Amino acid sequence: MSPRLLAMALAPLLGLFIVALGNGFLSSLTTLRLDAAGASATMIGIVSSAYFIGLTLGAVFNDRLILRIGHIRAYGSFASLIAVTILLQGLFYDTWGWFALRLINGWATVGVFLVIESWLLLAGDAKIRGRLLALYMIVLYGAGVLGQAALGKITGLSESAPFMVAGMLASLSVLPIVILPRVSPLLDQVEPLKPRQLLGVTPTGLIGCFGSGVTIAAIYTLLPLYLQRAGLDVGEVGSMMAWTILGAMLLQYPVGRWSDHRDRLQVLTILAMACTVLSLVIVLLPLSSLMLAVLLFLLGGAVFALYPVAVSHAADRAPAEALVPMIQGLLLINSLGSAISPMMISPLMNSFGANGLFWVFALVNLCMVTFFLWRRNKRAAPANPAPFAAAATFSPTGAELRVTEDLRQAAQDHPPMVDALSGEPTHSQS
Repeated sequence: MSPRLLAMALAPLLGLFIVALGNGFLSSLTTLRLDAAGASATMIGIVSSAYFIGLTLGAVFNDRLILRIGHIRAYGSFASLIAVTILLQGLFYDTWGWFALRLINGWATVGVFLVIESWLLLAGDAKIRGRLLALYMIVLYGAGVLGQAALGKITGLSESAPFMVAGMLASLSVLPIVILPRVSPLLDQVEPLKPRQLLGVTPTGLIGCFGSGVTIAAIYTLLPLYLQRAGLDVGEVGSMMAWTILGAMLLQYPVGRWSDHRDRLQVLTILAMACTVLSLVIVLLPLSSLMLAVLLFLLGGAVFALYPVAVSHAADRAPAEALVPMIQGLLLINSLGSAISPMMISPLMNSFGANGLFWVFALVNLCMVTFFLWRRNKRAAPANPAPFAAAATFSPTGAELRVTEDLRQAAQDHPPMVDALSGEPTHSQS
């Protein structure tokens, strides 16, 4: 990577690392504190959903605010809101008050992502987006692993220490943004494909992204509850969460490269089957701490790989002009699944105990397996699939990072199977 490119990408990546380091463990911390205060699983799910509802709303509306006030001021505003909401959580406990704070936190967090990701888009053209995307993934997941692993030690300092540390980190993340950059990035308003249009382009991609949103949100918000109710202390919960996210970080790329050489629908089916089996093993077998860590590592790798493989599957069949709005539309579908997930799953944890989480994981993934098998014979696998790109659930602007030169070139070789505006397919889709 050239010194110029590194200089342009350093500020947003450093800001992302700092804010994600603190904000990354906040979902686990919120869940654990609510449970310790005696909140029901249903109430924990409602409060947890607030963050993902905020993410979804911010993904739809925040670009207009950024265009109005500018990127640096917008980043400072969003980071300040993140810091304030975190610190307020540490000052008082009220379930509906925390719901409002987590909603604002999610709305502000996706605003931070919008600024950071649009800066990365400015840092280089489509030829080097693959490298930028790799750096983004390392920073985002690396910060998540470190934050979760440190949760136990930070909590040991005092009851309010985790909130103070996360709030300070959010505030400090402003410094690289205001000091290092010399130019402001460009940002276009988002016009993602609507669900009806996505069904025309890629029903399999839509179901895969929605299902992955349901499971990923549950991992962040309800897996800590399961672990705490299984008898683990805060430090052990943080360690298990770190192993889960580490699996997401380390396994996503090899799974994706594997999908480049196989029918991606088959890969999606195998991933969903693996999630089903792993979930059932966790529920049905007595496990040592080491075995649980290994299973969560594998589950994290499989669950978090579903989203990028589903998007890559969709990209295999989309024309070049539909790539960006299609990926943005799939992101919003994923966000919708995340928003309803904790509210949908937590009542079942009340009814069936903590194991209800993994029973739902098994059911959701089994439904995806059934759908993928049904779609299996609808359309043959493409002869030249688009290259896989690892990805987190970005903001809509960051979704453009996935549209590399190789991806556009692969898409130009596709037949025009869908009208990007009307969403009407010209051939059978999968």
